[in-house]
Amino acid sequence: MVYYFISNVIDPPATLYVGKDKFENEELIKFGWDCDFHADNLSSAHIYLRLSPQQKWDELPREIVEECAQLTKANSIEGNKRDNVTVIYTPWSNLLKSGGMATGQVSFKDGKKTKRILVPTRTNATINRLEKTRTVRSADELPAAKEEYLAGVRAERRREAEVRKKEEERVARERREEREGREKGWEELMQGQGRSNEEGFDEDNFM
Repeated sequence: MVYYFISNVIDPPATLYVGKDKFENEELIKFGWDCDFHADNLSSAHIYLRLSPQQKWDELPREIVEECAQLTKANSIEGNKRDNVTVIYTPWSNLLKSGGMATGQVSFKDGKKTKRILVPTRTNATINRLEKTRTVRSADELPAAKEEYLAGVRAERRREAEVRKKEEERVARERREEREGREKGWEELMQGQGRSNEEGFDEDNFM
């Protein structure tokens, strides 16, 4: 089972989710695409923040990062009892899963593609508010959810490509019109000079 939470600290509201146990976490790793949060150097659940195709993991608002970090701390048996817990987060694409790792365990492909946030203490008001939004779904829904997301990404890329194409066409058209305008102006100038020479020539004054 997968637990889903809704955070209203940003607009539009964000979806956070976590597997019921380490076995569900394996499914989340397999069919993920979002931003992964977990306690640094402590055993904890992996909290995922659902990203829209427009969102970037390293440009998230501070408010939602703190919310995810609070939920991560609360879902660590040891971390929940401590103060000053560091939570590390990274995009799903940076997670590394090898055959020799334990169930639910991950590492990183690129250690530099991570960020950390310090959680000084548990904020019960935050956890209680999130708990009131909790819903439960089957992990079997994850493949379809990922395909829906990927379809959205493809649609967004097509839209961006169309915007770029139209902009390139606009620039090319303006350049062409500008070039044609210069050429026309030059032709008119040359024609004007030719008429002036013809009108100014007088055979009687020629010696």
